[in-house]
Amino acid sequence: MAAEAAESLPRRVGFVGAGRMAEAVAQGLIRAGKVEAQHVLASAPTDRNLCHFRALGCQTTHSNLEVLQGCSLVFFATKPHVLPAVLAEVAPVVTAEHILVSVAAGVSLSTLEELLPPTARVLRVSPNLPCVVQEGALVMARGRHAGSSEVELLRTLLEACGQCEEVPEAHVDVHTGLSGSGVAFGTAKMLLQEGQHPAQLRTDVCTPGGTTIYGLHALERGGLRAAAMSAVEAATCRAKEISRK
Repeated sequence: MAAEAAESLPRRVGFVGAGRMAEAVAQGLIRAGKVEAQHVLASAPTDRNLCHFRALGCQTTHSNLEVLQGCSLVFFATKPHVLPAVLAEVAPVVTAEHILVSVAAGVSLSTLEELLPPTARVLRVSPNLPCVVQEGALVMARGRHAGSSEVELLRTLLEACGQCEEVPEAHVDVHTGLSGSGVAFGTAKMLLQEGQHPAQLRTDVCTPGGTTIYGLHALERGGLRAAAMSAVEAATCRAKEISRK
């Protein structure tokens, strides 16, 4: 299945919305050789963010319709409150050939499908900024008309950006709160490569009486653990609030 997905990678990939997250995904795909920069087309109302895509060697436009007309795989990376109007604009040109991927936080699959043609193939993806350095953590959920082939195609592409897993849609907002809004670099890669437990890694780096253990003591005294849990909970709740609007 993965080999078939790799053989059928889209020649052109589109981005409607050219903000930081769209740029992060595009950079990951280009750096990993999944798609050539000149075969990426991004749209946005102004040049403020499009200049970053042009710096990567991508094509740009101010027309969302042009992206849909030129690309079979399209990432929608607008602000959540803008997305419904954008989908209404492009819906007339959506065909059975399109695979449509939303990275907008909190916009449910049911909302996406209501605004698009009845059989549109839609998926939701929650990426995070480490996609830029191909160390992202991404989850995806499929809509009613997206099958295993679409999931495998997207997974094959997005593995260029980091770890990518399919999850039930209910888990996407949780991921947004934890990995999307609470990114940590550094030790995560070491934990994966070395197979160490986090507690063991902490012991290894904490020399008795050294600077690290003093820093950790200050974090504990300041209530970091409780604050981190509250931050993830607040971000998750906000993602759910957005999805209800």
